[in-house]
Amino acid sequence: MNPSEELVEQGISPRNLQRVSCATVLTLAYQSLGVVYGDLSISPLYVYKTTFSGKLSLHEDDEEIFGVLSFILWTFTLIALFKYVFIVMLADDNGEGGTFALYSLLCRHARLSILHQEITDEDLSEYVTEGNKDTWHSAALKSFFYKHPRFQKALLIFVLFGTCMAIGDGVLTPSISVLSSVSGVKLKFTELHDNYVVIISCVLLVGLFSLQHHGTHRVAFMFAPIITAWLLCISGIGIYNIVQWNQCVFQALSPVYMLKFLQTTGIEGWLSLAGVVLSITGVEAMFANLGHFSSLSIKIAFTCLVYPSLVLSFMGEAAFLSKHHEDIQRSFYKSIPEAVFWPVFILASFASVVGSQAVISATFSIISQCSALNCFPRVKIVHTSSKIYGQIYIPEVNWMLMCLCLAVTIGLRDTNMMGHAYGLAVTTVMFVTTCLMALVMIIVWKERVVSALAFLLFFGSIELIYISASVTNIPEGGWIPVLLSLVFMAIMYTWNYGTMMKHQFDVENKVSIDRIVCLGPSLGMVRVSGIGLVYTNLVTGVPAVFGHFVTNLPAFHKVLIFVCVKSVQVPHVSGKERLIISRVGPKECGMFRCIVRYGYKDLQQENCNFENKLVSGIVQFVETEDCPDAEAFYAPDDPDQTSMELKNEENTIQVSRNLQDESLQILEAKESGVTYILGHSHAKAKKSASFIKKVAIDIVYDFLCKNCREPDVVLNVPPTSLLEVGMVYYV
Repeated sequence: MNPSEELVEQGISPRNLQRVSCATVLTLAYQSLGVVYGDLSISPLYVYKTTFSGKLSLHEDDEEIFGVLSFILWTFTLIALFKYVFIVMLADDNGEGGTFALYSLLCRHARLSILHQEITDEDLSEYVTEGNKDTWHSAALKSFFYKHPRFQKALLIFVLFGTCMAIGDGVLTPSISVLSSVSGVKLKFTELHDNYVVIISCVLLVGLFSLQHHGTHRVAFMFAPIITAWLLCISGIGIYNIVQWNQCVFQALSPVYMLKFLQTTGIEGWLSLAGVVLSITGVEAMFANLGHFSSLSIKIAFTCLVYPSLVLSFMGEAAFLSKHHEDIQRSFYKSIPEAVFWPVFILASFASVVGSQAVISATFSIISQCSALNCFPRVKIVHTSSKIYGQIYIPEVNWMLMCLCLAVTIGLRDTNMMGHAYGLAVTTVMFVTTCLMALVMIIVWKERVVSALAFLLFFGSIELIYISASVTNIPEGGWIPVLLSLVFMAIMYTWNYGTMMKHQFDVENKVSIDRIVCLGPSLGMVRVSGIGLVYTNLVTGVPAVFGHFVTNLPAFHKVLIFVCVKSVQVPHVSGKERLIISRVGPKECGMFRCIVRYGYKDLQQENCNFENKLVSGIVQFVETEDCPDAEAFYAPDDPDQTSMELKNEENTIQVSRNLQDESLQILEAKESGVTYILGHSHAKAKKSASFIKKVAIDIVYDFLCKNCREPDVVLNVPPTSLLEVGMVYYV
């Protein structure tokens, strides 16, 4: 068992791994090479090829080569090293990374809600906001978002666009990586037709996605040595090429060569920057995969091995190109010494598969976060390891990505066009992260506006330059990530909008419990034995679906519990803070409310123990409800625990009295059976709604609801205990 597994079994979460031993951190750093850095490590396969695929030509003085190398080195240093490793990594959401994690961090600290509903994570002890009080900059920005809901919506759309671009990255990375590595075989078999290269690439892609259900934990130690060997190999080849062909490439470390490059090449040089940005592909996936490892281990791996290896590789390839201008479109494989060509080719093929694995895992994490926070339709999330934190597999997303990757590979058949699309997706996500980081600096870190603006202007201007160069390539393949992002964003926003409108309908049409009690005799209301669990989205009041139920069938259980499952904007909720229990109506009604809180990284599937935990929590609540001197109430971790230690004998007598009365009735009702009552609601747009709203709700949202996973499947409700109540929501 590896150290990260042992730590998780001991109850130490990865967000606290920074406090463990040096040996463990180094082991995690080694493992991160295979899971986190695969995508970033294979960039030498296609950077120079894509950069010089346009009208940019090479001259004898090598100014273009040195200029491109200078851009690569400084971009890699400033963006990958300084921005992401030294700054962005500090803004993790309790160990979780990625665009949506940053957004969740902002929502929690600025008290914003994705669905504009009640936030239920105020008292989570693990996520209490620490530090100094709000500065006037922070308070003013929070007040601005609170008073202007339109800007909250604009921020959500902005984040969704960046998130969808990251998903587009998950489509393009496997295609360009595998096709680039396989195309190297044509150097030895020049007569091999391009169709065979595409077929081989498609076979590898199908194999890659077919292995996803096994989970990355089973191959973590296989992936790490592949990437380690790959990095050592390309760094060694880089040193060989520098010594063999041109030792003056170190002069490209001077930023003066960047200015000379733009002065001499003009518009062609600016357009070629769309290829240069491919040198930092994978840094966003590195941040998104942060939850699998500690921040310290990722930093050690990057600074000690990844960064120097890639710098040497880029410099060595530039040294080779300075003497072999004619090999610009196949420079990587041509720069490999003949004696080691086939081992390097095989290693490159394996490394490209591993690199694809990193971005696919990141896509699973992104989709999981979006789904948990009601920004993506419900999907099946399989936790592939019970020991290693955060490793998941989503079947629907996996096969969707495979089909899209195959379509891109077969349709484009050209790594240069893929590179154009890839660069636009990468730079857009980076710019979104930069903007969110500026907000984090003000709202979360309480930094001055000047510092946040300096960060935004410095890194944002660099990324906007690359975006401007990539936008010109939209007709040549750049339209692919834009189209994919717009489709995914339409799905996400429509799902979020439809869910929000249904919640708004519930809020506006919730029923008063007093009214139900008053109408009980006139309706001939009867109470049947057992416990009824009514699932609702409301944290206060009685849902309209329950009023609809008792009006048509005036009978419900002796013990009624309104269960509200909430995805709060934090990664994890501890077991002792999972449940919030309160009473609904007078005691004689036997009604309770239980808010079940999950973080966006928690598994939202209940099992048979949930009934025991819930009933135990209700009994414990009843025992301590009238005891002012009792300790603070928490739902018990032990399903069999039905009482808690009190402070004095008088309280103990009160607890015994409660147990003999209402608590025993609850336990008896549990023995009679538990029924899950779920609303099977359909949203319909009102007749007065606009045409766009009717299309969004009646067609798109309805289609998504019919084809996503049902709530009873997500909650793992036993079919024999399920009672569905149909109702139409007019929104």
